[in-house]
Amino acid sequence: MRYVLKQKLIALGDDYVVKNEQGEQVYYIDAAKFSIGDKLAILDSAKNEVAFIKSKLLSWGPKYLIYRDNAHYATIKKKWSFWGLKIKIDIPGPDDLIAKGKIAKREYKLMRHGKLVAKVSKGWFNKSGSYGVDINEGEDDVLILASVVAIELLVEKLGKGDDNEA
Repeated sequence: MRYVLKQKLIALGDDYVVKNEQGEQVYYIDAAKFSIGDKLAILDSAKNEVAFIKSKLLSWGPKYLIYRDNAHYATIKKKWSFWGLKIKIDIPGPDDLIAKGKIAKREYKLMRHGKLVAKVSKGWFNKSGSYGVDINEGEDDVLILASVVAIELLVEKLGKGDDNEA
């Protein structure tokens, strides 16, 4: 399924609208306006919270935690690499994801065990603040979309204006 994430330019914080291939709004990502650390709620079209992202304040390097049903679901953090920026989405069990490619430019892939899970590309759009996320069928769309937003925040915290393909 292909989604379009568009950051709302006139908003306090990092608010996003997520639309499907038909242009219908399917999720809204609402950033807490005046909080310590980043906190974002992912809401479905009925305004029900389906996931929550928050920054981990006291950690070695920036980390983001994803929660579903008030339980910790995944941790997003930088992975050490000599060949460019890599981001790890640490999910309990053996199904971790790795983001690699030109992450700061929003041109990267999410991989699991060497296989493509999703592709993120700003190249599909001319508008600033918009980019596409193409998720393979059978994957957890909410987890992938939450991870992509958390990666965006993590890259901002790292101050990575440019990165090498990895």
